Amino acid sequence: MIKQILGRLPRKPSKALDNREYGGSSVPHLNASSARANDFVSSRPNTSPPGPDSNTQEGSSHGSKPNQVSNSKVYRNSVAAPYEALPGFRDVPSSEKQNLFIRKLNLCCVVFDFTDPTKNSKEKDIKRQTLIELVDYVTSVNGKFTDTLIQEAVKMISVNLFRSFTPQPRENKVLEALDTEEEEPSMDPAWSHLQIVYEFLLRFVASPETDAKLTKRYMNHSFVIKLLDLFDSEDPREREYLKTILHRIYGKFMVHRPFIRKAINNIFFGFIFETEKHNGIAELLEVLGSIINGFALPLKEEHKLFLVRALIPLHKPKCLPMYHQQLSYCIAQFVEKDCKLADTVVRGLLKYWPITNSSKEVMLLSELEEVLDATQPAEFQKCLIPLFRQIARCLNSSHFQVAERALYLWNNDHIENLIRQNHGAILPVIFPALEKNGCHHWNQVVQNLTVNVRKIFVDIDPEMFEECLRQFQEDEAKAEEIKQKHEATWKHLEEIAATKAASSEAVLVPFKVPSRTS
Repeated sequence: MIKQILGRLPRKPSKALDNREYGGSSVPHLNASSARANDFVSSRPNTSPPGPDSNTQEGSSHGSKPNQVSNSKVYRNSVAAPYEALPGFRDVPSSEKQNLFIRKLNLCCVVFDFTDPTKNSKEKDIKRQTLIELVDYVTSVNGKFTDTLIQEAVKMISVNLFRSFTPQPRENKVLEALDTEEEEPSMDPAWSHLQIVYEFLLRFVASPETDAKLTKRYMNHSFVIKLLDLFDSEDPREREYLKTILHRIYGKFMVHRPFIRKAINNIFFGFIFETEKHNGIAELLEVLGSIINGFALPLKEEHKLFLVRALIPLHKPKCLPMYHQQLSYCIAQFVEKDCKLADTVVRGLLKYWPITNSSKEVMLLSELEEVLDATQPAEFQKCLIPLFRQIARCLNSSHFQVAERALYLWNNDHIENLIRQNHGAILPVIFPALEKNGCHHWNQVVQNLTVNVRKIFVDIDPEMFEECLRQFQEDEAKAEEIKQKHEATWKHLEEIAATKAASSEAVLVPFKVPSRTS
């Protein structure tokens, strides 16, 4: 009788049962990135339609269906038993396709460990094939996605993509560009699955069947922030996908546009003023290039502040070569949109002009040419004095590429016309540099280019050129006279010092070392 009563009492689940539920020998640990992804997913209640394949509680499985990832927790590297492929979309009637779509999404919410290629190889192949089927379904579907389908799709995307990267040593905050280029990029071992998930996200966002008003509730600010965090991935293939997807999201969800710009702004601030280390600056700037190109005129004050506070200071880090091409395009877009910004940009470039980094000087001179090519005479006059003082220093650079690149500015017709119109203010500033280069620079190409530039000024205003030459000769004579006086003074001081030293030696009394006996 007692045994019958005890037999009816509920038993505590055994460890073996727990292990069978999670498909492993121990309870899977909760990854931090999984928790972050699930926070986004669990922000809304689960609206999946009940059915024989719906999970009633976390970790439960029904028949041949794998464990679904619940809305409260996401388990990574866990496989339900059994993990089996679901039927194809062609094998079910149209009325069952949406339900099958949800089941396939839930099947793909299990994330595998790719550090061991031999682990769960069969299940990995099943998931990969299922992901491919999901991509095909999203591409060919007719009819708007429902609220439930959108929620489940975003959940699957979040579980697979939002993860923490392996922390990298950042003792040296500043990385030299050449050192960075020599490093081999780190390729994600899970890319065979990640690539298809990214393709699914791209097709899902671009699909005309995806309603922006419904989807924005799930692809919210939290989703955007986590997507932007992925730009720090070392895998260039991942950053390329992210760049395209972010552009699509920016175009489709107008309500998110200010937030996306602000979030990118914050990434730049952290990069410029804190770490100087981020893998996705070039890709983010490439997206911004398209965004800036679409700015309406007149430019908002917010956009001008973004130029001054974020884009121009991006010239400061030493790893500028890694993203300079994209940055230069963004800067040029601003000047083309509003020519009055040319003075602000030129002065900003001069503020961050390097002193000893020749390769960086060459890049800034190239960027300066693009900016000046879009500059109008009124704005050019505002900044020409500090601008040509810097150009004069570049002309006198012992690094031939810097001097050569500065002289190439005169090959641009628009810049040459601006110089011709303002030669009266420019020639006195750069004449000494031109005269010294033409006579004393060690590189023959630089000398030849200098002669060509001098001829331009002679043709424009020969009288002024002669006046500058006379003034230069007078200044050189005065400088030589001052130099001789300094040399004479130093020679006189040396003679006095030598005389005093000799007299001091003459009056010294010899010191006799006492013997040990005394």
